[in-house]
Amino acid sequence: QVQLVESGGGLVQAGGSLRLSCAASGGTFSNSFMAWFRQAPGKEREFVAVVSRSGGYTSYADSVKGRFTISRDGAKNTVYLQMNSLKPEDTAVYYCAADPSISTMTSNYDNIAYWGKGTLVTVSS
Repeated sequence: QVQLVESGGGLVQAGGSLRLSCAASGGTFSNSFMAWFRQAPGKEREFVAVVSRSGGYTSYADSVKGRFTISRDGAKNTVYLQMNSLKPEDTAVYYCAADPSISTMTSNYDNIAYWGKGTLVTVSS
């Protein structure tokens, strides 16, 4: 049973930066694709970014491409989301997710195996 705990959220002004962390425990971190999703008030949860098991492959939503960077540290069992040039529309609860399948991560969100409880990011204008 994999447990995911997010941290690093908070309040930041537009144009600022934040780094989110997701610490994994209780399972085989190295066998999982890791991803970040977000859910804004009144909206559905949406995909933000995914990183492969090795860290060599990443993919991003168009809305964050060029501003956000996902990475992972196998020694620390942690995945990160560096968020730069933040915009008010980035305001959301950010969730960490883990699954052994890249197709599940990118197109079958309801079946993702493990989710964290989320961390709130608020970007003020």
